[in-house]
Amino acid sequence: MDLPIPIWGNQTLKAPYVRQEIEYQIGRSSERNMKRSTIHDDLGEKLQSKKPVFLTKREREQLALQPQQKPLSDGRGRDRKRTREQREYDREKNQKEREREKELEAIKEQYLGSKKPKKRVIKPSEKFRFSFDWENTEDTSRDMNVLYQNPHEAQLLFGRGFRAGMDRREQKKLAAKNEKELRDEIRKKDGVEQKPEDAESQRLKEEAAERYDTFDMRVDRHWSDKKLEEMTERDWRIFREDFNISYKGSKIPRPMRSWVESKLSTELLKAVDRAGYTTPSPIQMAAIPLGLQQRDVIGVAETGSGKTAAFVLPMLTYITRLPPISEENEAEGPYAVVLAPTRELAQQIEEETVKFAHYLGIKVVSIVGGQSIEEQGFKIRQGCEVVIATPGRLIDCLERRYAVLNQCNYVVLDEADRMIDMGFEPQVVGVLEAMPSSNFKPENEDEELDEKRIYRTTYMFSATMPTAVERLARKYLRNPVVVTIGTAGKATDLITQHVIMVKESEKMPRLQRLLDELVDKTAIVFINTKKSADHVSKTLEKAGYRVTTLHGGKSQEQREISLEGFRTKRFNVLVATDVAGRGIDIPDVAHVINYDMPGTIDMYTHRIGRTGRAGKTGTATTFLTLQDSDVFYDLKQMLTQSNSSVPPELARHEASKFKPGSIPDRPPRRNDTVFAH
Repeated sequence: MDLPIPIWGNQTLKAPYVRQEIEYQIGRSSERNMKRSTIHDDLGEKLQSKKPVFLTKREREQLALQPQQKPLSDGRGRDRKRTREQREYDREKNQKEREREKELEAIKEQYLGSKKPKKRVIKPSEKFRFSFDWENTEDTSRDMNVLYQNPHEAQLLFGRGFRAGMDRREQKKLAAKNEKELRDEIRKKDGVEQKPEDAESQRLKEEAAERYDTFDMRVDRHWSDKKLEEMTERDWRIFREDFNISYKGSKIPRPMRSWVESKLSTELLKAVDRAGYTTPSPIQMAAIPLGLQQRDVIGVAETGSGKTAAFVLPMLTYITRLPPISEENEAEGPYAVVLAPTRELAQQIEEETVKFAHYLGIKVVSIVGGQSIEEQGFKIRQGCEVVIATPGRLIDCLERRYAVLNQCNYVVLDEADRMIDMGFEPQVVGVLEAMPSSNFKPENEDEELDEKRIYRTTYMFSATMPTAVERLARKYLRNPVVVTIGTAGKATDLITQHVIMVKESEKMPRLQRLLDELVDKTAIVFINTKKSADHVSKTLEKAGYRVTTLHGGKSQEQREISLEGFRTKRFNVLVATDVAGRGIDIPDVAHVINYDMPGTIDMYTHRIGRTGRAGKTGTATTFLTLQDSDVFYDLKQMLTQSNSSVPPELARHEASKFKPGSIPDRPPRRNDTVFAH
């Protein structure tokens, strides 16, 4: 019986096959041993070949004399020559790479522009440079050519032309002499004697030539030396350029040069003189003639340029043409409304209006928050010609029926963009809708206006023109004239601007150093938040400074006391938020300090505009930190345009090189956070 015998793991073999299997396995093992020994021999030979072999001197000489032979191909496909397919593949690959490079170059040229190769300029050597110096003895033209011996000079006849660079009077004398000689020669040929009238005309010509040529050599007078009727179109153009006045619109009247030429009434001129206005400002020169024609006006002027008088004087002139307010018409409301964004600005406009209306008997009422609305409504019901208000409080009076605007046809929107920014657009629209809508001017500017009819007149002053302001202008203004003084959104050149890069902890010591330099002058310190304003004010008060505070958290009475104390110089430092940033006229502010940089460049412009007013110079200092990077670009542009120094930290900062939103954001680099102090 054949029993299974286990062999090599799980395999099993029967007895008859055991011998064959054993012999087979022995054969395989011997074959492996032979291969193993062959490998060992080869390794030994290789190792033996790598060992250093020491040759004798003779052997080395013979080896050196033998020519070197290139190794032949072993015939087993190791030939180093590339096949045709490989060469074609490499050629296609190189061609694709060249096409790719051309495509990349085209993309770079499209987005970055082509770089024009610089032309190579070959400078001539010094020894080959041509010398243009020559002497008179070298000129042989007079000897060779007869024309040069008798040169012909062109005669100037009858004053028809003159040579440049020569005295015109001498040329006129020569022309008169040549004319006389020519006429004498013609008469001699013809045998005609000179007539007495010809002799007289010739004598007059010679006398005219002797006199100074007042027409050709005239020096025109400046427009300031001329009367109004002597002004030419060129003079008016120079006048507008001198005061940086520009218009946009049709049928624009001439600007006024002085108060005498303004066509204002005698009472208003007396009030202007009483207020100390010696000469009108550019915005007054341009806007008052437009207002006297009841044109709709959009005014864009530098801050501190006298915009209040520019709309108050035409408004008072308009009111004087209307019947006075009496018991019969006082219930119909005022004749004119002025809207302002803040209480302080509204009260300031009220003071100016009362000043100009001193001799006219016109009643002015202000309606602002912080006071009793019942008392204000009672004042309106008693009758008034002018209402000056903030939009929120006026719309409250209209909704509660304390006031109506049934006969109001003159409206002024002062700081319109600021009112829109503060969220007063619905209130402004509500006030404009409450006015009569049947007296709009015709949209066709060529249509003549009825002189007996009263049309609505709208004045709008705005430093910028956002979308909401443009929407209001398109809806409520008819063929407006846009008056721009200077550059829109630009501070006056009378302000010296300084920007200092600081850390937050360095602001207070630097602020105290600046305030120590004030002596008897005044300064406004602007803060972004009410809480910070109170903190800075208390810190300065403890340090011994005469400080007062102004922000939206104060009551109306406290705000009036602070402003009055600062105006009378009982306090010489005013710590304020943006409530004091626009419209408030505080005279003789020597220094404006932005303790916190505002979030927009427009607000920065209005803040520093609190100084440098009414032709006086001022200084503005701004503390800038890394958190203000959103306005770095606009601030750098403004400093550059006004020829002010730009701090090197601001100039090389990445945020100052591109307008926010113009390039995709990228992670900050190490150099972005390095500031020198």
